[in-house]
Amino acid sequence: MPLSDALKKQLDDLVSSNKVVLFMKGNRRAPQCGFSASVVGILDELLPSYETVDVLSSPELRDGIKIYSEWPTIPQLYIDGRFVGGADIVKEMSSSGDLAKALGATVAEVAPPTITITPAALTALREAMEPGSDDLLRLEIDARFQPGLSFGPRAQGDLEVQASGMPVLLDRASAKRASGVSIDFVEGPDGAGFRIDNPNEPPRVKQLSVAELKAMLDKKESFELFDVRTDHERTLAQIPGARQLDAAGQDYAMGLPRDTTLVFHCHHGGRSQQAAEAFLGRGFTKVYNVRGGIDAWSLTVDPSVARY
Repeated sequence: MPLSDALKKQLDDLVSSNKVVLFMKGNRRAPQCGFSASVVGILDELLPSYETVDVLSSPELRDGIKIYSEWPTIPQLYIDGRFVGGADIVKEMSSSGDLAKALGATVAEVAPPTITITPAALTALREAMEPGSDDLLRLEIDARFQPGLSFGPRAQGDLEVQASGMPVLLDRASAKRASGVSIDFVEGPDGAGFRIDNPNEPPRVKQLSVAELKAMLDKKESFELFDVRTDHERTLAQIPGARQLDAAGQDYAMGLPRDTTLVFHCHHGGRSQQAAEAFLGRGFTKVYNVRGGIDAWSLTVDPSVARY
C-alpha cells in the first residue's frame, strides 16, 4: 500500500525538523509497550529532550511509518533525518557506545553497583547453569525498573561485578538502576522463584494473590483492606474485614500515614487496580491490588463466598 502524499510529507517534516525523533507506542512519559519503554529509557540516559510520535494515534500513521522506513516493527528511531533502527539495534548501539556518538552525547562513567545474591539464590542459579557453559548471569533492569535474569555471553559495553562470589553482567543503563539490588530464591503460594528487591525502584502498585492475602489475614499483619465494589455487590459477597471505599472509606484512607500498607480488591481486579494507582498518586508507598478480586477468593480460598 503506497503512502499518501499528505502522510509522506508529514513524516518527511517530522524526521527533517527534529534531530532525534522516536516513533513509538505511547509517548515519552507513558510508553504503551515494553520495546518503546526500553528505547525511551536508553534515550533518557543520553538526552534531555527529543521528539516522540505516538503511532497509536491513528492506524494510517502506525502502518505508514513501517512503509516509510521499510521496517516492520515499532519503535523506530531517526537521528539527523536518518533511520537508525528498532529496539534491538538501539540497544546494541547503546552498549557499544555508537548511539552516544551518533547523538553527540557525553557518556558519564558508571560506578559498578553493589549486588547481593542470597545462598538460596546462588544454589538455584548454579543448578540452572548448563554444565561447561561459559555464559554468565545477566541482570537487566529496564526503564520501568522491571528486572530480568538470564545467562549469556559478555557483550560490548557490559559492566561485570562480583555478587556473593558470582560474576554478574549488566548493561550501562541497568547498572545505574542496580545499586543495592538483592536477588533471592523463595518458596511462595504460587511456587518457587527468584525475587529481586531493588531499593531504587519508585513506588508502584504490586499484585497480590488471594492466597497471599489469606496468609496476611491469618498472620494478622498490619494493613488496610479496601473493597471498591458497589453497595449491591457487597450484599452478594464480601471478604471479611474489608472496608468499603465509599466517601467515608476514602476519608478514612486519606487520614492514614503514607507508609500504611493498603490493599484493594474488587470483583476481578480491574477497578481495584485503578483505585490503587490513584492512592499511589496521592503519596502512599505500599499499595497492593488483589489479582482476580473476590471471584478468585471464592474459587481458591473460600468457596462459601458467593460468586456472581
